[in-house]
Amino acid sequence: MSDYGHDLLFGTFVTPTNQPAAHAVDLAVASDRAGLDLVTFQDHPYQPRFHDTWTLLSYAASRTSRIHLSANVLNLPLRQPAVLARSAASLDLLSGGRLELGLGAGGFWDAIEAMGGRRLSAGQAVEALEEGITVIREIWAADKPGPVRVAGKYYRVHGAKRGPKPAHDVGIWVGAYKPRMLRLIGRAADGWLPSLGYLPGGVEDLAELNAHIDGAAVAAGREPGAVRRLLNVSGRFAPTGRAFLDGPAEQWAEDLAGLTLEYGITGFILGTDDEYTIEAFAAEVAPATRELVAAERGAVAAGPA
Repeated sequence: MSDYGHDLLFGTFVTPTNQPAAHAVDLAVASDRAGLDLVTFQDHPYQPRFHDTWTLLSYAASRTSRIHLSANVLNLPLRQPAVLARSAASLDLLSGGRLELGLGAGGFWDAIEAMGGRRLSAGQAVEALEEGITVIREIWAADKPGPVRVAGKYYRVHGAKRGPKPAHDVGIWVGAYKPRMLRLIGRAADGWLPSLGYLPGGVEDLAELNAHIDGAAVAAGREPGAVRRLLNVSGRFAPTGRAFLDGPAEQWAEDLAGLTLEYGITGFILGTDDEYTIEAFAAEVAPATRELVAAERGAVAAGPA
């Protein structure tokens, strides 16, 4: 059992399609209105059918009032980290502390290279991401004396001024699956953001992948619980249950509560572009899942009768 004890978050993973132009924004507004905690958008700057994700995040932030927003996840090879750090801090300030920063090392290298990005090997991409995180955190450290100096192999910053400081402690959440990237998360990130559909063995892979993060966190002098575990999920609401996340809301709640209590997942981000599904997830699944997790945590804390 690996429950790290975080409060539960529920959100949506919305396709940033640009036709119709306002559809993704409308779904962000619907997610906010429904009472969800988070709305996220994928980032593929080379995809002409999609809005630019940073522009979309900014516009959606202006149309919502309470919900947090994040990319899921930003393509760092096409997002210069020092500039990204200032952009993120600015949007966090303007939105009243509602931005989280999902980051990815890149993967579609033909498309990245076609847009002017640098093609990297898997190992190089991990190194570049770690350097990028360092640059971002240094820019945000507005109270730290002296200018920013990072002499990396992929990102070099020589004397940049610090700031602005974000309105809140922006979480850096990394999408990853391989051991080297998972160890990076344990050392340097605030959250892990994979997709359930990309795990070859399904939910059973989570224990092994968590172990890589936990081991790296401990080796770096951190508590494993310092890293929030989020998960992109998808499924189907149906009158009767057929499979995992395929059934009525009460079954969804039991399935998601199991992910929290067994694997430490405390952020559930539903991939959907349907407003009815968003409303059902918020109104029926989220509160029932929270109730189940709270009851089990309470029973564990109380110990044997």
